Amino acid sequence: MGACGTAYLTVIKLMGDDAACPAGGCDRVLSSPYAEVFGLPLTLFGFLGYLGMAVMALAPFAINPDRQKDLRRQLESTTWPLLFMGATAMLVFSGYLMYLLAFEIQAACLYCITSAIFAASMFVLAILGRRWDDAGQLVFTGLIVAVVTLVGTLAVYAPISNPSAVEADIPGEVGPPVSTTSGAAEMQLAQHLADIDAKMYGAWWCPHCHDQKQLFGQEAVQVMPYVECADDGRNAQVELCRSVEGLTGFPTWDINGELLVGAQSLETLAEASGYTGPRDFQN
Repeated sequence: MGACGTAYLTVIKLMGDDAACPAGGCDRVLSSPYAEVFGLPLTLFGFLGYLGMAVMALAPFAINPDRQKDLRRQLESTTWPLLFMGATAMLVFSGYLMYLLAFEIQAACLYCITSAIFAASMFVLAILGRRWDDAGQLVFTGLIVAVVTLVGTLAVYAPISNPSAVEADIPGEVGPPVSTTSGAAEMQLAQHLADIDAKMYGAWWCPHCHDQKQLFGQEAVQVMPYVECADDGRNAQVELCRSVEGLTGFPTWDINGELLVGAQSLETLAEASGYTGPRDFQN
């Protein structure tokens, strides 16, 4: 069930469609920056995790216990510890995702909550499903897996959770921080603009550029196709800015070869770019 659910969400994410969700928060979660890891949908890794657990759980049943009893017992002694470690890792990671849902994304995702319940259930079944000879070793192994999983999770999400700390040692000016938050519509519009190779040319000192970023929100700004044109700006692309004919002020949007000068409403950007996603922009 977990593998089927995550496979469905992976297809939805890759196709850019809306997930069927009675709670209404699934699309906001799927379009958040937390929904991708290393440029791939997080649900893909969830699918692989559930698939791996299924293989380890069912592998011993492929061996006839009447003919190869010793081989089956040996396989079970290998897969049970792996099931426990896998369930522990999934439980810790799901717990962190529940924290993100409650305090960062602030949306209810039925699929995510169900997946967390599955992870907790697998953890309990892995412990109660067999008689463990050394409970102390089991606890020690569980603690090691939990710590490694939590540290790895925090490291993966550090650029999203605290981008200023990660980029603190990167030279260049960035201007005032964006204080607004992004909704699902803002995130999908920013991703759409990036996908069609649109560009927003701006400068860190430009107040209207900051106003434009405020409309997108903190999370979407990380996705939107922004080009820094100030010499002393962070990740400046001055030569690219100079090569754009007709670029006379900031911000200027280049969408499908058409230049839009000045800060634009998100509705205007949606119309100009052919965006077909949700338009319930919250900023």
